[in-house]
Amino acid sequence: MQITLVEGDITTERVDAVVNAANSSLLGGGGVDGAIHRRGGPAILAECRALRASRYGKGLPTGQAVATTAGELPARWVIHTVGPVWSSTEDRSALLRDCYANSLRVADELGATTVAFPLISAGIYGWPVDDAVRQALEVLRSAAPATVTEARLVLFGADTYATARQVFGDPVS
Repeated sequence: MQITLVEGDITTERVDAVVNAANSSLLGGGGVDGAIHRRGGPAILAECRALRASRYGKGLPTGQAVATTAGELPARWVIHTVGPVWSSTEDRSALLRDCYANSLRVADELGATTVAFPLISAGIYGWPVDDAVRQALEVLRSAAPATVTEARLVLFGADTYATARQVFGDPVS
């Protein structure tokens, strides 16, 4: 699987599946979650409400992943995953890695070949950017998905992108 780093807005990525750094309610929020719901339109929210009414009455558990339509996004599906909130006193990195692994599993089940990931938990959940990149790359570099041939890590902002490139091993020139 090819891994690429992209600086930009995940809602504009032309891929089979976009991963949403969702909150457990699945009903939209801030950051990536809010942007995906705003740009994707009401079809995403409608499917999320249906998921809440059926399988996820108490919300989507941290580290798990589930797919919906992508609505008006230039993708076929949105894969929603709930990242952990950063803690300096408790190691939650396994839950963060689960977000990437379970999202890849769902992408495979859908038959997706290209997947765009945000940097899960690095926004309002407070995960340090350099470690968030390390956790993502640990999973993406070791994964052997059946259908996914390209994983894009879409980074919002020049500073986040520069940090990711350094961690990735591609120094900023």
